[in-house]
Amino acid sequence: MTTSRLPAWARPSDVADLLRLSVPIAVSRMAVMLMGLTDAIVLGQFAPEELAFILSAWLPIGVSLGFGIGILLGVQVLTSELIGTGEEADTGRVFRRGLLWAILLGAGLTLVLLPLSKPLFHWLFVEIAPPTEDTVMAPEVVASQTAVVASILALGLTGHMISQACSYYLEALRRPLLVTIVMYAGVAMNLVLNILFVAGAYGIAPMGAEGVAWATSLTRAMIAIVLLVLVWRLTPAFRPSNPALAGEGRRQLDVGTGTAVSNIAEWGGFNLTYIIATWVSIAANSVYGYSVQVMGVCFMFYLGIATATSVRVAEAIGRGNAGEVRNAGRLGVVATIVMGLLLGVLLVVFAGPISKLLVREDAVIGGIAIANAIAGLLWLAALATVFDGIQATASFALRAQGMVWVPSAIHLGSFFVVMIPMSYWLAITLGRGAAGVLEGAFVGVFVAGILQLILLEWKAARPIKERAAGSVFVPH
Repeated sequence: MTTSRLPAWARPSDVADLLRLSVPIAVSRMAVMLMGLTDAIVLGQFAPEELAFILSAWLPIGVSLGFGIGILLGVQVLTSELIGTGEEADTGRVFRRGLLWAILLGAGLTLVLLPLSKPLFHWLFVEIAPPTEDTVMAPEVVASQTAVVASILALGLTGHMISQACSYYLEALRRPLLVTIVMYAGVAMNLVLNILFVAGAYGIAPMGAEGVAWATSLTRAMIAIVLLVLVWRLTPAFRPSNPALAGEGRRQLDVGTGTAVSNIAEWGGFNLTYIIATWVSIAANSVYGYSVQVMGVCFMFYLGIATATSVRVAEAIGRGNAGEVRNAGRLGVVATIVMGLLLGVLLVVFAGPISKLLVREDAVIGGIAIANAIAGLLWLAALATVFDGIQATASFALRAQGMVWVPSAIHLGSFFVVMIPMSYWLAITLGRGAAGVLEGAFVGVFVAGILQLILLEWKAARPIKERAAGSVFVPH
C-alpha cells in the first residue's frame, strides 16, 4: 500500500507562508482599484453614458502613471538594500532623490498632456476612427469631453507620483500599515467627492465624468500631503545622510526601468482597448469597461500572490536552494489558478447582482440594457483574470531571479502585437462589439500567461549559480 504525498511545492508550511505574505499586500493594493471602481459605480448610477469619457481619458494618464510608478520603484529597492546592511539612517537620500523625480515626472507629464489631450483624442475619435452607426453621441463630442476629463486627471499626476514614492519608502521601512490606512481613507474621500460632484449636492451642479476626474485628482493630492507628513515625522527621510556611493543614482533609476516598460505595455494596451470599444459604440464602451473594472478588482488578489511569490523566490535564491526557488514559483502559479477558479465561480454565480451594483438596473444606452449585457460577459472576464494572474505571478518570480527584459518583451508583444489587433478584428471587423473587445483582451492575457509560465519553468531548470549571478531582487 502506497502513501500519497503532496508535491514538494505544496507543503502546508509553504502555503501558510504564501498566505501570510500575500493577504496584507492584496488588501493594501486593493485600495487603488477600489478608487477606480467607486468612480465607475457612482457614474453608473447617475451618468453611465459618460463612462467612455473616463475610461478613454486614462490612455495617456495610465501610460504616464505606469512609467512613473516603474521608475520610482528604485526608492523601495535601494531603501531595502540599505536597511539590509544596517544603514537605515542613510535611506533619506534615496527617498529625497525619488521625491525629486516624482515631482519632476508629475509636473513634466502634466505640462505635456495638457496641450496634447485635445489633438490626441480628436485624432483618435474623429480622424482615424472607423465609421460607426452609433447615434448616442457624435465623435466630436466624445473627443472634446474626453480631452477635458484627461486634462483634469493630468492635474493629479504629481500627487500620484509623490504618493507612490512615499508608499514605496514606507513599505521598504516595514510600515505598510500606514500606507494602507491612508489609502483606504482616500477611498472614502474619493467616494464622498464622487457623490458630491457627480450627483450634485450642496449647491454643486452635477458634473458627470468631469466630477469623477476632479474627485480623483483632489483625492490624490490629499493622499500625497498626508503621506509626506508621515514620512517627514516618522522616518529619516529629511534628515542628513552620508554621501552616496558612486553610481547609486543611476542604479536607482535602472532598477525600475524594466517594470516601467511592462507597465506601459499592460496599462497602455488595456487602455487602447477602451478606445476600440468606444469606436464600436458608447454602449460597447460601458459594457466592456465595467467588465474590465471587475477584472481589475480580481487582479489585486493575484497581485498579492505575485508579490509574495517574488519575495519567497528571492529568499530561496539568497539561501542558494534551487529546489526552493522552483517550488516557490510553482506554488505561486498554482495558488493563482486556485484563486482564479474561486473568483470565477463567484463572478458567474453573482453576475446579475454584480452588474446591478455597477450600473443602475434600468440604464439603457443605444437600445442596449447595460446591466444585462455586463452580466452576460462576466464569465469571460473571470476566465481572462486567471491568465492575467498567471502572467503577473510568473513575471514577478522571474524578476526576483534577475530576469527583467524578457518578461517585459513578452508583455509588449502580448498586449500590443496580439491583444490590440485581436480586439479590433473581433469587435469591429467581425462586428462582435463589446464581447469582441473582451475576447481580444482574453487572447492577449492568455498568450502572456502561457509564455511567462513557460519562461519561468525554463528559468527554474537552470543552475542556481546562473540565476543568482547579477540578480537584483525587485520587490513590488
